[in-house]
Amino acid sequence: MFRWPITVYYEDTDAGGVVYHSNYLKFFERARSEWLRAMGICQSELLKQDLAFVVRKAELDFCHAARFEQQLCVESWISELKRASLVFEQQLVDENGICYCKASIKIASVSLSKMKPQAIPEPILQEFKIGER
Repeated sequence: MFRWPITVYYEDTDAGGVVYHSNYLKFFERARSEWLRAMGICQSELLKQDLAFVVRKAELDFCHAARFEQQLCVESWISELKRASLVFEQQLVDENGICYCKASIKIASVSLSKMKPQAIPEPILQEFKIGER
């Protein structure tokens, strides 16, 4: 499991100081990006090779309202891994383990020039297998 800390900033909230619903997707995206970086995978290099990881499907379950200035953590793991796609399970939790939002995010590996599925390169696939649950 990969963990990435999140601080809720004022810009993340609505007028009531509650995290605006679409910002949970940003928190989860940042955690996935940081996981790739921690594995030594440089997304800008992949883009130069005509490869991108794109969100194919996202399901969110809003459990509790996260608020301004909270210190939270995104926990991420891979629940499904295929040749050209994978599913990340993610949850935003506090230090007591209370879950604020859960997500299941399906990512597709695509050729940018063709916008069609492309196999995940073998070295990256092996790294993902290590992170698979």
